[in-house]
Amino acid sequence: MRTIRQCVGMIEKTSDCIEVRVTASSRDEADRICSAVVERRLAAGAQVVAPIESTYWWAGQIQHSDEWLLLMTTTTERFEDLARCVRELHSYEVPQIIASALVAGTPDYLEWIRRETVPRSGG
Repeated sequence: MRTIRQCVGMIEKTSDCIEVRVTASSRDEADRICSAVVERRLAAGAQVVAPIESTYWWAGQIQHSDEWLLLMTTTTERFEDLARCVRELHSYEVPQIIASALVAGTPDYLEWIRRETVPRSGG
């Protein structure tokens, strides 16, 4: 088993990798969005989290909805294109599309994110 001190040497600080969170109205919508962003190399990977219950203001009223949470890893450079893709496929007028910086991660994982989000010819 590694000690914390040993693991610290295996961590790279990053300023270019992010996790993007989106909520979707159905599992089908969540799956479509995840598949599209990965196929288009806008995200290295995407996960769908089991249904969550959301409470929020909309149209002057408090709303309660069952939604699906999407977590996508990408780079800051690809964020605008990823957000555009999500909006294309999303049913909401104002979908939640927010990003959090990945402050640190293992060098091999961060490199994988960078490598898999490089645009390919035709994509």
